[in-house]
Amino acid sequence: MHEGVLTRIRPVPHSRFRLFVLHHAGGSPQGYRAWVRHFPADWDVCLVEAPGRGRSSDRAPFTDARALARHLSERLLPYLDRPYGLFGHSMGALVGYEMALRLADGPAPSWLGVSAWSPAPGVEWDRPRHRLTDERLRASVARMGGTPAAVLEDPDRWRAAEPLIRADLAVVDTWRPGPGTPLLRHPVTVLGGEDDPGMPPSRLAAWQGRTEGPVRTHILPGGHFYFVGRLRAVAARVTEDVRAAEPVSV
Repeated sequence: MHEGVLTRIRPVPHSRFRLFVLHHAGGSPQGYRAWVRHFPADWDVCLVEAPGRGRSSDRAPFTDARALARHLSERLLPYLDRPYGLFGHSMGALVGYEMALRLADGPAPSWLGVSAWSPAPGVEWDRPRHRLTDERLRASVARMGGTPAAVLEDPDRWRAAEPLIRADLAVVDTWRPGPGTPLLRHPVTVLGGEDDPGMPPSRLAAWQGRTEGPVRTHILPGGHFYFVGRLRAVAARVTEDVRAAEPVSV
C-alpha cells in the first residue's frame, strides 16, 4: 500500500507502535521491503521515500538534510498518532536524527535507531563525494556497496542514477551540527559494521553525547552494509531496544 511518502507492506491500522524506516543515499524503500517481515507482526512498519525516486521521481531530490527532514516530518504528521520510532541507515540515519530534533516538542518519537552514520566530523566534510569526478564517484559508490553492479557497469543506467546519487550524497556531505543543538530526550540505538572504513565504531561512539536517554550500541561484522545476510539479527536487536524504550506499549 502506498500513501504519500510511505510504503506499507503489511498495514496494521490498530497497531500500538509504528516504525518509520528511512533509506540510504541513492536508495529507495524497495531496498528495505525484506526488513518488514522480521519485525513483530503487530508493528506498523512504514518505509519512507525521499523525493527524486520511485513514485516521486518527477520531483527534484533534496540536497540539504534539514530541508529534507522538514519535508518528510510534515508528511508524516498524520501518522504520528501513537508511539513511534524512526530508524535510518546512513543518509537515512542523518535525516532521522534531524526529524527527531524537529519533532522533539511533539508528537515526539519514543526511540531513534541510527545505522552507519555519526554526528562526529569525518573525511566527507573535507572531500565531499558529491563533487567527485564521474570515475571517482563511481569507484567510491562501488566501495561502499549497496548499489547493484549492473547500475555501476552499465553507462546508461549509471547516467540515469548519477544525479540522484550526487544529490543524496550532498545531503550528507554538506550537513554540519547546528549551533546550540539540544540533546535528544529519548533512547537511541546505534548500529554499524566493525569494518566500515567511513563509519568505524570510534565515530559511532559520538552518539553517547547526543541524547539524555540511554544509548545502546551494536557493532556487527561487515562493512557499511553490514546488515546484508543478517536482517533477522538486526531486526531482533531493534525490536529488543524498542521494547526496552516502550515496555508497556510494544
